Amino acid sequence: MPIVSVSAPAPQSEYDIHIGHGLLEDAASLLAMCRGRRVAVVTDDHVAPLYADGLLAQLEAAGARACLCVLPEGEPTKCPEQLARLYDAFLDAHITRADYVLALGGGVMGDLAGYAACTYLRGVHFIQVPTTLLAQVDSSVGGKVAVNHRQGKNLLGAFYQPERVIIDCDVLRTLDARQFGAGLGEVIKYGCIADRALFERLEALGSREALLPRLDKVIGRCCEIKARYVREDPHDHGVRMQLNFGHTLAHALENAMGYGTLLHGEAVCIGMVAAAGWGEALGVTPAGTQARLERLLRAYDLPTQMPEGLSPKNLVETMALDKKAEGSSVRVVLLTDIGACTAMPLERGQLARLLERGV
Repeated sequence: MPIVSVSAPAPQSEYDIHIGHGLLEDAASLLAMCRGRRVAVVTDDHVAPLYADGLLAQLEAAGARACLCVLPEGEPTKCPEQLARLYDAFLDAHITRADYVLALGGGVMGDLAGYAACTYLRGVHFIQVPTTLLAQVDSSVGGKVAVNHRQGKNLLGAFYQPERVIIDCDVLRTLDARQFGAGLGEVIKYGCIADRALFERLEALGSREALLPRLDKVIGRCCEIKARYVREDPHDHGVRMQLNFGHTLAHALENAMGYGTLLHGEAVCIGMVAAAGWGEALGVTPAGTQARLERLLRAYDLPTQMPEGLSPKNLVETMALDKKAEGSSVRVVLLTDIGACTAMPLERGQLARLLERGV
């Protein structure tokens, strides 16, 4: 079983990401830390019928007392109203600071449950069990937790590291093609910003079918890259911003179209293509990079084109609310080559012109 260690800031120090097959069927040993504790398992109404009973049984075998909190599936659930529901559930279950919150699901459940764990009683123990590819390679690792505000994505959030991440590759068998693709977008992002060899490996494989037998190794590599960024910049003040490649526009697209219309990973794919074009137009990114990225995304059946009918002005206004905005500019991640990138500020007017030109 591959284990990736993540160095996190005190008081949580270091934690492990366990990656393998069949981990949920035999998770009691990985959950031994919960012995004698209450555990609030937070999941959604799609994942619960698939995995909740088995996980509750494993928690019982580990000596824990578990309760189940089931919320609606989808991005609209990541909101203050559902956060309040979790607080009520934790109080009803008598969760104390010695107890645990466990997120079972995709990025929405991980972000929402993590923010609840961080803020309830000023912090209770937290475990991530991601069940989507996107959550396994990205949102479950690194300690960013958040809920959305009506004016923007992830505007209410904190840094709160889990104490363990359990990645069972077998759960991806129940993931539909669209959700799987959303995760692939984040996998390709890692190749774009930090690992040319990973990008070229994905090019050589050329399809989802060819990738599947190697997926556990790819997940492990993505977690290694994410762990390195977290170690070097735990609070996202410097180099970790590179992980936002494609995300600045992606968050604006999600907001403009209504949360859930585009999956986060789909929006990131479109955002990456746009950012590659911006970089070429500004002379930062080598010519031909955008076309090469588009070919790879299309090979994996991922979106590349901006949706029609969206106002560049409105998108820029939403991007100006992004956490990476600074005064009249927005810090955007641009590729300097495949496998390398930089973050640089772009003025709002400059961004609007690039969007209007379709670059």
